[in-house]
Amino acid sequence: MTWILAYLLAGTVIGFFAGLLGIGGGMTLVPILAALFTAQQMAPEHVMHLALGTAMAGVLFTGSASVREHHRLGSVDWAVVKRLAPPMATGTLLSSLAAGWMPQRALALAFAVIVVGAATQIWIGKKPGPGRSLPGATSLWGVGLVIGVICGLVSAGGAFLTMPFMLWCGVPVRTAIGTGAALGLPVALLGTLGFIASGWTATSLPDWSLGFVLLPALAGVVVASTVTAPFGARLAHRLPVATLRRLFAVVLYLLAAKMVVSYT
Repeated sequence: MTWILAYLLAGTVIGFFAGLLGIGGGMTLVPILAALFTAQQMAPEHVMHLALGTAMAGVLFTGSASVREHHRLGSVDWAVVKRLAPPMATGTLLSSLAAGWMPQRALALAFAVIVVGAATQIWIGKKPGPGRSLPGATSLWGVGLVIGVICGLVSAGGAFLTMPFMLWCGVPVRTAIGTGAALGLPVALLGTLGFIASGWTATSLPDWSLGFVLLPALAGVVVASTVTAPFGARLAHRLPVATLRRLFAVVLYLLAAKMVVSYT
C-alpha cells in the first residue's frame, strides 16, 4: 500500500506538469520511478528499463487528459500533428525496441545530455527569423524521425524537443505546448509496444510486469495524473509566456541532474 500511495503522489505531480507544459509526463516520471523501483530492491539491471517502459505507458493516459483540455482551449494545431506524428512514431518504435539491449548507465547519460540541450534551447528562447515556418515534407519527416528515436531512448512524448523546434519555426508558444502534447500520444503508443516487446523475455522482472511495463506503478500514476493534468493545462493559458518557458527549462535541468547523480 505504501508504494501504491507513492505512485499516486508521483502521478499527481506529473499530471499537473503534463498539462502545464504540454509534456506527456514520461520524461519527468523516469527518475522518480527509477528511485522508487530502486527503493523496492527490484533487479538492478532492469530498474532503468522498467522506469522507461512504465513512464512511456503513462504518457498515453496523462497525455490524453492534457490534450483534451488543450484542444478545448484551441491550442492544438492538428495539421502539424498529422505531418509530424508518423515519423516520430516510427523513430520511437525503433529505439524503444533497441533500449532493452542498451546498458542502463548509457541510457541514463543519454537521457541527461538530451534533456540539458533541450532545456538550454528553451531557456535562451531565441526568436525565429522573420517569416520562418515549418520545413517541407521531406525535411519535416527527417526531423520527426530523429525526435522519435530520442523519445524512445528517454521515454518522452517528445514535447521537450517538438516545443523548441516549433518555437524556432515561429509557432506561438501556447500552440507549441498543445500541439506537442498531441504529438506525444502516437509516440507513446508505439514506444509502449516497443518496451513491452523488448522486455518480454527478460528475467528477474517483478510480478505484474508486462515486458518493461510495471502495471501497479502504471495504474497508480494514471489514476492521479488524469485528474490533475486538466488543471495544469488551464494554468498554462493564464501564465505569461516567458514564465512558461523558464518553468519548462528548470524542470528539465532538475531531471537531468537527478539522472546524472543516480547513475554516475
